[in-house]
Amino acid sequence: MKSVLNFGSINVDYVYTVEHFVRPGETISCQEYRRFAGGKGLNQSIALAQAGAYVYHAGKVGSTDTWLKTLMEDKGVDTGFVEIISGSSGHAIIQVNAAGENAIIIVGGANQLMSESDVQRIVADFEPDDYLLVQNEVNAVPLIIQSAKAKGLKIVFNPAPMSADVLNYPIGLVDILIVNETEAHSLTEESEPERIYETLNQRFPQIALVLTMGNKGAAYFSPQARFFQPAEKVHGVDTTGAGDTFIGFFLAELISTNDPKAALAYATRAAAICVTRHGAADSIPSRRELRTQQ
Repeated sequence: MKSVLNFGSINVDYVYTVEHFVRPGETISCQEYRRFAGGKGLNQSIALAQAGAYVYHAGKVGSTDTWLKTLMEDKGVDTGFVEIISGSSGHAIIQVNAAGENAIIIVGGANQLMSESDVQRIVADFEPDDYLLVQNEVNAVPLIIQSAKAKGLKIVFNPAPMSADVLNYPIGLVDILIVNETEAHSLTEESEPERIYETLNQRFPQIALVLTMGNKGAAYFSPQARFFQPAEKVHGVDTTGAGDTFIGFFLAELISTNDPKAALAYATRAAAICVTRHGAADSIPSRRELRTQQ
């Protein structure tokens, strides 16, 4: 069975429910405060495991937050490549407004401490045609992509949070690029889905693009196929983790069925459930839950 190696962030999420996002110079009171497990990497690993994939997480976490590693294990993630360090974990400060939208500040912490020897040692344990998943909340992303590609892994890259450095990453080695509209615009300076893909395709002819568009749905583009999946209509209370849920369920279903259209529909359904719940990792549904709702 194909495995997924996810080099990803492990965060503590501090979530503040507010009427509106705080403005410059303003002090506001929050309506509710909660602490959750988070980090795009952790969320995506849990989503992969919940969707039925076999996923190994590679990352680092502070010694005071070993509960995050335990949580991943309880959700079915293999954490043999998660290192406990003496420093502080990554964390996120998240505002969630009355519309369920979020604004996030990320502190890298342990997520920024992956060394070249760490990368080479971990990648060596995987086989050609396994999958690498990586986001942009960890350091050494170019090295991770290059090392995994040299081993023959299929590369799935989610350049979130987007930064100017991404433009210099080896995107030509990526097999599947998963971006939202903002990230896509930063990469291509285009806003229309077809133009986004055409611009990327000119630079990287073999790349497949998954474009997520919030409550408008998602689209898939590749040299072989193009299709759109509308979002399901739900009452959203918190969008935190929805994109990560989508990615985990999309990749798990793609590995299982080799059908990107089915994977897109499956991921969209999972993300719709996620936004009806608070938190990130805690809001990710299970494969059984999705199957029973069909």
